[in-house]
Amino acid sequence: MIPAVTEFAVDGVVNGAVNGAINGNDMTSSSGSADDIDVRTRLRDVSGVLGWGELARHFARGVVVKVDPRLDLIDVGATVVDNDTESVQRWLDGGELARASDDDARDWVTRAPDFLVVVAAPWVLVQEQG
Repeated sequence: MIPAVTEFAVDGVVNGAVNGAINGNDMTSSSGSADDIDVRTRLRDVSGVLGWGELARHFARGVVVKVDPRLDLIDVGATVVDNDTESVQRWLDGGELARASDDDARDWVTRAPDFLVVVAAPWVLVQEQG
C-alpha cells in the first residue's frame, strides 16, 4: 500500500525526503535493465496519496497529468522518465494520458477525491482513487 503523502512540494519533496534523481539527476534507464528497476523503486519513493487540496497547487502550475486507471502508474512514470515518446504519444492519442483540464479541476473541487500520485519531474502523474 502507498503511504499517505503529508507534504508534496514542487521540487519533489515527499514527506521531507528528497529524491534527487527524480529532480533531474540521472534517472534515465534502458528497458529491462537493472537501472529500470531502480527507476521504478525511485518512483515508488516519490509516490503517495493526495487529496485535491494538496494537488491543487500543482494543477495551478499546469503539471498535473491524468493517467487512465487501467495503466500502472509506476510504469507510466518510468516511461515518462525514460523519455519513451512513442508510448507516451500512443497513450495521449488514445486518451489514456491527458493533462488535467479546468473542467477536471472544477469536478475535483466539488467531489474532493483522493489521488494516487507519482512525480516524474516536471510532471505530477495522478490516478483518481475509487
